[in-house]
Amino acid sequence: MILSGKEISREIGESIIIDPFEPSQINPNSYNLRLDNTLYVYTSDVLDMRKEEPVKKMTIPEGGFLLEPNTLYLGQTYEHTETKRYVPMLEGRSSIGRLGLFIHVSAGFGDVGFSGKWTLEMYCVKPLKIYPFVKICQIFYHTIQGSYELYDNTGKYQHSQDPSPSKLFQEFL
Repeated sequence: MILSGKEISREIGESIIIDPFEPSQINPNSYNLRLDNTLYVYTSDVLDMRKEEPVKKMTIPEGGFLLEPNTLYLGQTYEHTETKRYVPMLEGRSSIGRLGLFIHVSAGFGDVGFSGKWTLEMYCVKPLKIYPFVKICQIFYHTIQGSYELYDNTGKYQHSQDPSPSKLFQEFL
């Protein structure tokens, strides 16, 4: 079952943390998250999943930044989120999708217990100018049935404060 916006508001500070929290960003069954001003881009032409790939850090200026097609940009949410009782899910806003911007290539599913800023795997269909702190995506929460363990405090992406490049290489070590 998906939590309503009213239920998300009731759970803030209890089972759901969104920091900073703005009541105006609540939707009927989700919460809008904003784009932070940091982007990473892989610098290699060919990526190898067995290697830690280098990235270039960029800052989105107030006047905007032009995203180019065929480039994967790693962004992040401005808000830090945490949940101890619900499964968080991330989806792009329809207004963003209608501009041809995918905000996650495949990783919109979170784990109960995740704490941090969300890395956004951004890819655009056409050149698109983006701006920092725009409402870029929405988080929504599913209830979980049965016993569960919280996402491990030492998880690869737990407590992230910057966009997180792939850490799949760690699984090959």
